[in-house]
Amino acid sequence: MSAAGFAGVDVGGGGIRVRIESGGGRSYGEDVAPVPRKNGRVDLDQLAVRITGLVGSAAHPGPPVDRLAGMAVGITGLPGLVGDPGELWHTLRGRFGLGALVVAGDAVTTHVGALGFEPGVVIAAGTGIITLGTDLDGVWNQTDGWGHLLGDHGGGAWIGRKGLHAALRAHDGRPGGSTALLERMTARFGHPLDLVALIYEGNAAAHHLASFAPSVGDAARAGDPVAARIWTEAGRHLGQSAVAAATGLDPVFSWGGRLFDAADLLMEPFRDTVRTLLPDARFTPPRGNSADGALALARAASAGTLRPHFPYLYVFAADRTPAG
Repeated sequence: MSAAGFAGVDVGGGGIRVRIESGGGRSYGEDVAPVPRKNGRVDLDQLAVRITGLVGSAAHPGPPVDRLAGMAVGITGLPGLVGDPGELWHTLRGRFGLGALVVAGDAVTTHVGALGFEPGVVIAAGTGIITLGTDLDGVWNQTDGWGHLLGDHGGGAWIGRKGLHAALRAHDGRPGGSTALLERMTARFGHPLDLVALIYEGNAAAHHLASFAPSVGDAARAGDPVAARIWTEAGRHLGQSAVAAATGLDPVFSWGGRLFDAADLLMEPFRDTVRTLLPDARFTPPRGNSADGALALARAASAGTLRPHFPYLYVFAADRTPAG
């Protein structure tokens, strides 16, 4: 016998994560492949296939889930790098009999995951970074989120790129290089020409750059000063982004995203930068992650209680006209 439920989906540069509530239990699913893209945009057809597979394969203590009252999908790059969200609605509704679907920017799902439906500033830091500061009414401040070529300062791809810069400088014998990072680059990617081919000839450059960030973290913890400076600078960038998003708001700050798993390297410069610029800043640990925030949005949309003025958010429901 099958059971209805709710699903929250987090689509980031580092893969896709799902949270499912059904029959009183909660299940999880994840894959770490790059987000599917076509002509620079998220490929929603392929994304729907990936989401369907993850929801279907997620381990669950109760009956299998083949019907969902509500689902929310938080997507990196919304708006700007995503096609028509209605494509997801038509595909996923048919597969799971959805009553409601929310398609939102990952800044929104991370904010809701960290603070619930409460005001404040939340910085989402993974492969890229984006910050949302809001009072859930008239103030909606977004900072950064401009992608690995134009922005995302302090994010995983930025850290990985800076680390690879230092490794290649050491390879060439130029000043400012790091032999510790060169050793780690070679172990991970092989010869520099192999790295060049991977970055410039593929379609997942940000994903591959960010995959080197943990190696930069390992080098920093082992005492490499170049790697340590990269992480310190990253924390300062995140702090500056958070403060910029706090304009017009009570200075409450939280965070989300896997980059903050490196708390020993990132949190101190992040907090110090915020406190230097805003001495009355207050920090609150996140209640949950982006997938948890998406799950909360799915439940609210199904119940008809989702506030309609959220930006970067589209709501589709079987009994009413889709709104965005």
